[in-house]
Amino acid sequence: MPRLREVPRAEVTDKVIERTYNLLFGDRDPVAEPGTDTGTRGDWWTVFALVPDVFDHAVRGFGLYRNPARKLDPVLRELGQTRVGWCKASQFVFSQHCKSLRGLGVSEEKIAGVPAWQVAGCYDAKERAVLAYADCLALQGGRTPQPVIDALKSFLSDEEILEFTYITALYDMHAVMVKALRLEFDDRDDPIVEVAAPEGFSARDFLDTGRR
Repeated sequence: MPRLREVPRAEVTDKVIERTYNLLFGDRDPVAEPGTDTGTRGDWWTVFALVPDVFDHAVRGFGLYRNPARKLDPVLRELGQTRVGWCKASQFVFSQHCKSLRGLGVSEEKIAGVPAWQVAGCYDAKERAVLAYADCLALQGGRTPQPVIDALKSFLSDEEILEFTYITALYDMHAVMVKALRLEFDDRDDPIVEVAAPEGFSARDFLDTGRR
């Protein structure tokens, strides 16, 4: 379950949230009857609804990256979003944007290759350049070697690079937030836990076998 309270339909007074609830959930109360067409619970929406202007800001961000005025190829955009979901270990962001790639007609080979794009032979030079840059943003905190920028500039305009940077960094934020708040497919226990020692084990130095 989410770590923060969800907002039921009866408490919604903001028009943007009301329209969004109607669009995604019809007449249902999404807290009492969760679920969306994509198979998610929909609790991203019901938790973000706690703060209406944050909700509105986030929704406008979705509209911004889908705006037909964008110069960036949507396939390159979705490769960045999918890769950042993988890099940040967000099941939700990764899964949703795999679906978006598929909706854009991207091959199953390329979708399956995102986790190990460095050794996948299915990407062209432009796709490899944006995937490398996505890794700089998501894994290196923006630390980007000049050859990566040079590769991008051989294919993309400065405007397209800025759009890619903004959208990919935006989804880095979403990936972090959904994990922290345990929303949607990221409502999962951390897999890194101590594995219990065998019965009779004593907490001595692992290299000390007791033999001399």
